[in-house]
Amino acid sequence: MNGRLSEFDHALRQIYGVDPHILERQNERYQQLLDQFKSKFGKGLTHLFSTPGRTEIGGNHTDHNHGRVLAASVNLDAIAVAAKNKDDRITLYSAGYENAFVINLNRLDPVEKEQGTTDALIRGIAARFKTLGFQIGGFNACISSDVLQGSGLSSSAAIEVLIGSILNGLYNDGAISAEILAMIGQYAENEYFGKPCGLMDQMACAVGGIITIDFENPGAPIVERVTFNFEAQKYRVLVVDTGGNHADLTEDYAAVPAEMKAVANALGAAVIRDIDEEQLFHEMKSLRETVGDRALLRALHFIGDNHRVKAQVAALETGNFEGFLQLVNESGNSSFKWLQNIYTIKNVREQGISLALALTEQFISKTGEGACRVHGGGFAGTIQVFLPEASVADYTQQIEGVMGKGSVVNLKIRPPGTVCLNDLR
Repeated sequence: MNGRLSEFDHALRQIYGVDPHILERQNERYQQLLDQFKSKFGKGLTHLFSTPGRTEIGGNHTDHNHGRVLAASVNLDAIAVAAKNKDDRITLYSAGYENAFVINLNRLDPVEKEQGTTDALIRGIAARFKTLGFQIGGFNACISSDVLQGSGLSSSAAIEVLIGSILNGLYNDGAISAEILAMIGQYAENEYFGKPCGLMDQMACAVGGIITIDFENPGAPIVERVTFNFEAQKYRVLVVDTGGNHADLTEDYAAVPAEMKAVANALGAAVIRDIDEEQLFHEMKSLRETVGDRALLRALHFIGDNHRVKAQVAALETGNFEGFLQLVNESGNSSFKWLQNIYTIKNVREQGISLALALTEQFISKTGEGACRVHGGGFAGTIQVFLPEASVADYTQQIEGVMGKGSVVNLKIRPPGTVCLNDLR
């Protein structure tokens, strides 16, 4: 590879593979970001960072009630060029934003008016570092991301983990584990940003590869790697962006864990993972009056999908790919009918996910191969599709004819999680 990034050739190959066209594109991305950094901050000792987006493979809305999930990091990522400063400030320029985000590290308590902003995430991450006894300090950074916003690939979690990785690399010698960085990102999103998310997104972005996570003890989740190669099956993992407005969906997202926990509370537990399933069925009649039918349906979805994740992992590890695909379809069916996160009831006219699933199921029924499900939080956004490589072109043509050009994203599983490229040289 030519150019000023030649010293990072080995690092780029570890992250992005050996395809020369992909490597050239990544080289250009980082070089553009380095040029931007120099124009904003001048020359200095810089570090390069990369944090992948993620795809959820199993366990839809299970993490926040201490369930199991199956997820993987993908080949779309958020990247940064960063360097220490002596200002006790974090100054961060992000592609697409004209002004910098500037956080004074002398004030790390939550700022109410910052809720829902990048400022809140930066402040929350720095605050959590300090609370946990890690080192913090000012830095200058330029970041960009090709993790599509609203795609269900966790663009926000990738940024959170990326910011934590910068503080880890610059001030903690990279000693903080990926799992801790993930929990710091979740803390910032919950307590500072104001979104009651689970931990799956951040954990998948931080750890990398295909992983299964058991959140029974959320303070110490059990993370295990799953060895499987979808490409070796001559299959591709796709996500389809169905569009839709995410701006008014916070209430929809928040209602899912809240209703599940309401069922658990009514049975004397904190989360659905801790309830007695037989007790749930025994007391369901009275629970209909206290928590409502939708809450019960969502609890039933959790129980089913939590068991399905374990079965999915077993299917992949034993090479039972057909069984795995059947479980994907079962999860999607449960999400639609029981979890009910396919569209918002505040706007029933807009049902992009429902339509994409219907078209995909029709396509799969004709070919006899594949699986599909809602992807991520739901209500608007993306579906996930597993298809044979030979079917991808025809499927893409059909779906993009309805959902728009570029709506089908062909993913690859990325082995490394969040990394500092300087450490990989």
